[in-house]
Amino acid sequence: MARVTVIPVLIIFSFFQHKTLFSTILASGLEDIKDGLRLHNVLWTTKNDSRVILSWNNNLTEEETNKYSVKYILIYKFFNTTKERKERLQEKEKIIHLRLHSGFNAKVKTQLFAKETEDIIKESDWTEFTYKAPPVYIQNLSCIIYNISFFNCTWDIKAEAPEDIQIFASYRHGGKVLACQQYIKNARKKNIGCYMKDTHFQLQRKIHLNITVRNLRNSSRGLSYYKAFTPQTIEKLNPPINVSVSLENRSIKIHWKPPPTIGSAKKKCFLYQVKITDHKIVNVSAENYRYPFHKPAKKCAAQVRVKKEVCIANKLWSDWSEPVFIHDEKTVDVLLLSLTLFCPLIFLGGVVIYACRRYRCLEVITTPVPHPSDNIKTWLADETHHQQHMSMQMEIHSVATLGTPEENRDENIQLQKYLKEFMLEDL
Repeated sequence: MARVTVIPVLIIFSFFQHKTLFSTILASGLEDIKDGLRLHNVLWTTKNDSRVILSWNNNLTEEETNKYSVKYILIYKFFNTTKERKERLQEKEKIIHLRLHSGFNAKVKTQLFAKETEDIIKESDWTEFTYKAPPVYIQNLSCIIYNISFFNCTWDIKAEAPEDIQIFASYRHGGKVLACQQYIKNARKKNIGCYMKDTHFQLQRKIHLNITVRNLRNSSRGLSYYKAFTPQTIEKLNPPINVSVSLENRSIKIHWKPPPTIGSAKKKCFLYQVKITDHKIVNVSAENYRYPFHKPAKKCAAQVRVKKEVCIANKLWSDWSEPVFIHDEKTVDVLLLSLTLFCPLIFLGGVVIYACRRYRCLEVITTPVPHPSDNIKTWLADETHHQQHMSMQMEIHSVATLGTPEENRDENIQLQKYLKEFMLEDL
């Protein structure tokens, strides 16, 4: 029994011994690989207008490059800034846009990875590099687009800038290069801004602004600075249009429409802010805003502004719209008076209708007038006959007096007899 127990223990011990030996051999081989890779980077730069092409190389052979995955870590920071930019690259170069920076500090590290497992095999130390650009004499460069076709840029001149310099601007967009149309000058007649109008912008193409600083006493080539802008990101919209106010269901509703824009005009692209007197500014994504009507302050006004938020990020808010007065003292009094009198008027109307039905007021008003009696009819007929007799007598009398006495004497005597007989018959 003891003999059977010893044999499995020996087998297990032998297995672990061979496994440990195999692992030791692999580890030693890995160390040999690491020791055999002596990585070292060499950096240099190539100036291309406002761009600096930072390149580097290492001492890896072609066989080692094919055997392992080679990647690089680049970290760089511009002068007078605290933000570091870190990138992992497979290429051995990086294009760095200087814009208005006067240089940068950079460092590069090479890393080798196993192609099958992506485990790191070896990495080099950091190789540092400093690039100093020519002096920059301008600062605080900013550009905006407004009214769809107006393009405006401004900048400041540094105090250490030479006295004899002048600054010129142009921009390239959509395959065209256009010079500044109108410069903005300071008290020393130095150009500190550029104003351009009637400009057509293509949304898919950037605006490349070129600022050139030239020494007026020296005819040599001046220093150039470049900066690129995406049109929609620098567009300052006009205030919302058709802003109006209405009272609905004991609430105040503000309506507006978005302004014209060079980009997409979909409703989801706009973000609005509503400012009401004595209220906090509210963000609104729709084209209206409603809030309850309690007892508002006198002369309460509303204003709205807008910017692009969803379709493309834009930090520029429009100006506030002209204030629209929601109510003043008169409108508040009228509204409160109408609300106060509405219920009592309905109550009084109901009481009047009930009283009329209860006491039959409508029956008294609608009772018909009775017909006249026969005596009244007889009296009216006699009166009419008497008036006709008197009018006839007056007509005959007037006819009788028209002729001469000598010619119509006999006719008058006969007419008088006829009248006497007629009157006797009536009696």
